[in-house]
Amino acid sequence: MRIMVVGGGGREHAIIKYLAKSPKAEKIYCLPGNGGIAELAECVNIKAEDLDGLVKFAINNQIDFAVVAPDDPLVLGAVDRLEDAGIKCFGSRADAAIIEGSKIFAKNLMRKYNIPTANFEVFNDLDNALDYVKNSQAWPLVIKADGLAKGKGVVVAENLAQAEEALISSMRDKKFGSSGEKVLIEECLTGPEVSVLAFTDGKTLVPMVSSMDHKRAYDNNTGPNTGGMGVIAPNPHYDFNMAARCEREIFMPTINAMNKEGRKFKGCLYFGLMLTESGPKVIEYNCRFGDPETQAVLPLLNDECDLLEIMLAVSEERLSSVRVLFKWNCASCCVVLASREYPDSCKTGFEININKANIKDNINIFHAGTKLDNNKLVTAGGRVLAVTAAAQSEGLSQEGIADALAQARQDAYNAIKNISFDGMRFRSDIGLH
Repeated sequence: MRIMVVGGGGREHAIIKYLAKSPKAEKIYCLPGNGGIAELAECVNIKAEDLDGLVKFAINNQIDFAVVAPDDPLVLGAVDRLEDAGIKCFGSRADAAIIEGSKIFAKNLMRKYNIPTANFEVFNDLDNALDYVKNSQAWPLVIKADGLAKGKGVVVAENLAQAEEALISSMRDKKFGSSGEKVLIEECLTGPEVSVLAFTDGKTLVPMVSSMDHKRAYDNNTGPNTGGMGVIAPNPHYDFNMAARCEREIFMPTINAMNKEGRKFKGCLYFGLMLTESGPKVIEYNCRFGDPETQAVLPLLNDECDLLEIMLAVSEERLSSVRVLFKWNCASCCVVLASREYPDSCKTGFEININKANIKDNINIFHAGTKLDNNKLVTAGGRVLAVTAAAQSEGLSQEGIADALAQARQDAYNAIKNISFDGMRFRSDIGLH
């Protein structure tokens, strides 16, 4: 098969690495790709949001299967356009991708179908929103831009001044463009946070290994929210009983709700959960593989499983007919190496040095913000690399998995000692919180 993967980050590098293992994968293209992906696929300089360019390329290059990975092209309708042109796809169509494209849609869906989530109010008028926070007796409050904001549209406001600043920058100053013209103001949930990615064909849902993302920029969960500074999998707070409860109370009710709304969801559905004292609740949905969760979860896919076959089964609505297995006796730790200024705009173009000879076989280095410049690998973004280590436990006990995670952490941080670029920074506490 001739395969086209849309996107150019660490998530896409991980997806391509495991697609390339399939005996059916004859040729892989990545649009636009990056400096690391270029080792596995032919990178083509077409942006993920250039829907006309994607369709034209797919037709001209006789693509058999397309994987649309990032949120923007999914919400814009890339899968609709490709499928309408006769290209089979993995990814949600626009009418289903709205579950991430509009947080207000998602919250109203949960309210309508009694899916547990935080209490919320919706505002499209700045003065009304400011009046609401001035009269609030419950702090902190969570303020969310309605639309896509590159993972940066959420502010946890500890007090009135922070809430007013967040609302004004989103609704008046257009910090997130049109995405922030409407906002949600939510109660702040507390408890362990869990990410669960799931394959679904709109009928069957198969959750992947749970994970724990570390969103804050600096150690001890301080600093601004980012797209993610690291991940561990599985999440130590998410046991088999909680998984069964979430599937019963959240996962399948979400799939059924989308079907009732005439918005069948096919692809990867991401559940961002909070395990509160009153039970699990949905913080957010994403209409695609998480980044960097994918870089921690896919290395735990069982070696007998073929990611391409799974994705084809999702596309063809026969997911129940394929085996989707994970290494439940393994743990992984993924640490993001970022540019100094991230999550603000970053200086780029610094040469990246990787001493591969000293890096163990259980390490994956997934490229996010990299490019090749005169055959030199240089930085090209805020999150530059994701270093993932996987380690195996003797059994499935909590203690065994904890030991495997400790080993994975040690291996990941040891590998980082062999990587350098000007301005490189990372959190030293991934997996400790």
